[in-house]
Amino acid sequence: MTVKAFTDLKGLKEQNVEELAGIGINTVSELAEALNDDAKVKEVIKALSGVGPKTVNTWKTQFADEDVADAAPAQGSEVVEVSEAVYVVKAKPELDDATADALAKRAVISGRRPAFKRQEWFRYSKLGEMWRKPKGIHSKMRRHMKRRSPMVDIGFRGPAAARALHPSGFEEVMVYNVDGLEGIDPKKQAVRIGGTVGTKKRMAIEDRADELGIRVLNRMV
Repeated sequence: MTVKAFTDLKGLKEQNVEELAGIGINTVSELAEALNDDAKVKEVIKALSGVGPKTVNTWKTQFADEDVADAAPAQGSEVVEVSEAVYVVKAKPELDDATADALAKRAVISGRRPAFKRQEWFRYSKLGEMWRKPKGIHSKMRRHMKRRSPMVDIGFRGPAAARALHPSGFEEVMVYNVDGLEGIDPKKQAVRIGGTVGTKKRMAIEDRADELGIRVLNRMV
């Protein structure tokens, strides 16, 4: 489908056209250029009501499909390769030798730890596989009889020094607003944005975290 007008974009309303004009985007081509810039994408999402990352990704797909159709090379023409965006290495924590060793040991232990499943999970699908401690007085699993699934036991735990740490080695801190970033140590702590936080507030948190050099574990993009 060729995008000739704003109305050709999925999920874009007449109200959004006025909001786009408010941020200096008056044509479809200007919007297509803006979607190629991460900073502009955030500005578009903030300005448009009812538009989130999923809708913007849909627009990008529509513009990309149009570009592929228009830029299909003729037979014998030269194809120019476009370089990809530079990958930015994620922030790493500053760990002492003991903690780094504990994280490595925990990874090994986690790899050979059995899957703990609920008693008779295979018999009744309504039970699901999520672990529940067997409490029946006749439970053969509770009594550790042969050919029964393993039970959760303290012996399967990882090293205490790595307990509650993210696999990257950061200590996780839950935040719900920009003020929650204050007092975070970027060398040892990383933040995880709460699931109830909306898109616009999440973007503000990510922008502020980038300014402070704090890693966000569950970034939106």
